[in-house]
Amino acid sequence: MHPRVLARVLAAVLAATFALMGGQAAAAPVPVGDRALAPRVVTYDASASAEFRAAVDRGAAIWNESVEGVELRPARAGQRADIRILADNGWPRAMTTALGRGVVYMGRQAVDQGYDTVRISSHELGHILGLPDRKPGPCSSLMSGSSAGTACTNPYPNAAEKAEVEDNFGSSLTRSAEVPRNMVIVD
Repeated sequence: MHPRVLARVLAAVLAATFALMGGQAAAAPVPVGDRALAPRVVTYDASASAEFRAAVDRGAAIWNESVEGVELRPARAGQRADIRILADNGWPRAMTTALGRGVVYMGRQAVDQGYDTVRISSHELGHILGLPDRKPGPCSSLMSGSSAGTACTNPYPNAAEKAEVEDNFGSSLTRSAEVPRNMVIVD
């Protein structure tokens, strides 16, 4: 169970127990500003992702549905984004500069070969979130990438991939997990 959910459940149980014992209880507030429980916000700029914009937004939403330690949000106008997402004619790839920072290239070559754009987006964002390729691999592994074949359209990380991202960002306020500078992962 995620720490935020656990804290809320524990507070409710304690309040109910106290009330049943004859005391007056009020639900203990869970600190909204508790930085240890807040997800790390990573912004992305998909303005140069051309026809892949919807796939990029869906890939980010999938990660937001899947993990709690990090939240991917579109950058506001004028805001410098942590992740830049570009469309090009090459193969999809990610260049990470640090955990949660880098450039994703949504390459048309893979799409022309029949690969799913949302899976590509989720996969490449997975690299920025600190995950390596796991090739060859089954379709159930998002990070198996192209080795799962063109019939694979699964854009969701599996339990191990989710856990790894949670671990990468779980202590993001107390440590800075670095990915090697300018590491390029070509899928």
